[in-house]
Amino acid sequence: MNIDHVTMAAPALEPLREVFASLGLATEYGGAHSNGATHMDLLGFDDGSYIELVAKITPNAPPAWWERFIVQAGGPCAWAVLAEDVSAEASRISGLGITVKGPDHKNRSRPDGMVIEWDSAFIGEGEPGATLPFIIKDRTPREWRVTPSGSVAGSELSGVVKVVLGARDPASAAKLFKVVYNWQTVHVAIDARLGINLLEFADTPVIIAAPAVPDSPLTQRLGLFGDSPMAFLIQSVDMEATAQRVPLGEEVMWFGKTIRWLLHDGALPQLGIIAGQQPI
Repeated sequence: MNIDHVTMAAPALEPLREVFASLGLATEYGGAHSNGATHMDLLGFDDGSYIELVAKITPNAPPAWWERFIVQAGGPCAWAVLAEDVSAEASRISGLGITVKGPDHKNRSRPDGMVIEWDSAFIGEGEPGATLPFIIKDRTPREWRVTPSGSVAGSELSGVVKVVLGARDPASAAKLFKVVYNWQTVHVAIDARLGINLLEFADTPVIIAAPAVPDSPLTQRLGLFGDSPMAFLIQSVDMEATAQRVPLGEEVMWFGKTIRWLLHDGALPQLGIIAGQQPI
């Protein structure tokens, strides 16, 4: 499974756009969605994945997906994966007893007037991409939807490779992935500084995080938004080079991998860099 894109939400685009620019990760305006309520910026990587920044077009725009995250500046809110056939994948998952909404045909109008189209389906309960990813397939050429952004194109930052999912009941969240994707091998760890327990499915993009103590900052986030992404991890194939380009926090180790956090919301990280290997 490869991540298609991940989404971060805010009440307005400009402040979030400025935060990313200040980190050396300048984004590009992608245009308005067909819902008439939201628009987006994106940060595209060489592997085809991207970070989407989403906000209301105007403060009084109609309610949209991820409304709570948008209004309350919740940051990480969703993730998506590519499907060869959205209808077939939606049918497969529905047959497992999992709630499926769609497939639906959606579009976005780029600033140059080009209309980008895709099919998507939302799987599982709650907001789209809250725990299980929503699935997506382009109708128009994929390069119309995303190309590598100038701030990261050709760099050591190769793409978004991990989603850290906050969960009140990690066992139930893990069971979902085992049912839908037949993932079995699980590693566990703890980050004492953040007060969270961690569960990773080996060789997948998913890490599940749950509060290890009652007063964990993650407990507060889960109270506001429910089960949903807590943070996203961008792969760097040269961490020393990345440290020269962007402001990184101190090193932490998760499952034998070096992580350095890049963006925090209060006590919780939202965006980080994870060390990876150069593709052969």
